[in-house]
Amino acid sequence: MTNASVREFKMPDVGEGLTEAEILKWYVQPGDTVTDGQVVCEVETAKAAVELPIPYDGVVRDLHFPEGTTVDVGTSIIAVEVAGGAAPAQEEAAVAPAPAAEPEQPAEQPAARQPVLVGYGVATSSTRRRPRKQAQDPAAQQAASAVQSELNGHGAAPAAPAVPAAPAAPAQRPLAKPPVRKLAKDLGVDLATVTPTGPDGVVTREDVHAAVAAAQAPQQTAPEAPPAAPAASAPAAQPAAPASYDSARETRIPVKGVRKATAAAMVGSAFTAPHVTEFVTVDVTRTMKLVEELKQDKEFAGLRVNPLLLIAKALLVAIRRNPDINASWDEAAQEIVVKHYVNLGIAAATPRGLIVPNIKDAHARTLPELAASLGELVSTAREGKTSPSAMQGGTVTITNVGVFGVDTGTPLLNPGESAILAVGAIKPQPWVHKGKVKPRQVTTLALSFDHRLVDGELGSKVLADVAAVLEQPKRLITWA
Repeated sequence: MTNASVREFKMPDVGEGLTEAEILKWYVQPGDTVTDGQVVCEVETAKAAVELPIPYDGVVRDLHFPEGTTVDVGTSIIAVEVAGGAAPAQEEAAVAPAPAAEPEQPAEQPAARQPVLVGYGVATSSTRRRPRKQAQDPAAQQAASAVQSELNGHGAAPAAPAVPAAPAAPAQRPLAKPPVRKLAKDLGVDLATVTPTGPDGVVTREDVHAAVAAAQAPQQTAPEAPPAAPAASAPAAQPAAPASYDSARETRIPVKGVRKATAAAMVGSAFTAPHVTEFVTVDVTRTMKLVEELKQDKEFAGLRVNPLLLIAKALLVAIRRNPDINASWDEAAQEIVVKHYVNLGIAAATPRGLIVPNIKDAHARTLPELAASLGELVSTAREGKTSPSAMQGGTVTITNVGVFGVDTGTPLLNPGESAILAVGAIKPQPWVHKGKVKPRQVTTLALSFDHRLVDGELGSKVLADVAAVLEQPKRLITWA
């Protein structure tokens, strides 16, 4: 034991704003020997399921959390006994969550590798945040703490008189990223009353959501507080198991992982971007014939060829003809960011929920390359192996509701994008063709767009171009 020490492996941070992950499965048990790079567990973040490798050799001493537990990023999840490693005291200091210890870590561990969800080995950043100024008046800190306690629904009675002292807080602007400030504004949360949990006192999205949830709690617990102090613990137990809940007639499913992320994203999208949706019904008979012909083409041997492939290509052509649709709204900078590349998102239903991975630089791919990318994207999503990076940086999205037999819909924008195309079911319908009513393959397209940066004219042109290509696929050549 004199030559060995225990190292604590913490839940890694992917650097994409994720603050927690659920442990799905442990691949090791106490007493097992592990090697550098060996996968020790699988976790599910709000974006995907990811396998975590251990960054050193040793013997597993303890698993701190069982499977199914949601753990905050930065929390130790496994203890490994290593030979000739750092002293236990140093390891404890390395994993201590106290913000005051953060600035000293780069100096103590210049060569240490910081594990991340998609690997490890990220160099320690030399950039440091300027230390946050301390409150000039200690009473102001106490007052702000009292306000937060009241919002959380468990503030003590003496905390109420301290609320008037809260106005002293505006002298110190809370630290938060622009998207978090926007979220707080939309939800009506004063950042000065939110207790930050991020590094260096930064307020995170989770802090804002926690403040909103806590603000609603007093409405349920307040009536129970006055009777007697000993009964204070009773109200906390009641919401966990309501008397009206019948497990034989109802099932309660915790909101977490992909579902939690999807809910937050859709609420943010619906109440941030002013949506407009336009529809067009189009004869896609010629497109369906082309799909059958491409299936026989040797260039597409082994590739998945379906209507979605040509619909995706049609959208890419429409974006090329109307590039301003491929943009995003930068609220913090008050700018419209036009993208000169297309990362095409495809909404995919998976056992864990809805995800939107995207094909990077889809605009530069040939039709066979696009078919290969679509096939890989779909298969990876169904297996639950989509990486977080595959769901970052999308510029425009397609959602195919037609696979469920639905004619059309009004899709919500993927956050950070300005347009999403919904494709309905392709069905034989009576259609006037060459002056006669004939059965034709018909579908309905719906395009939702952000009216802050996309005017009706631009949105209409994009949708009309997509429909025109699907009606006459030869435009893939003439317009390209």
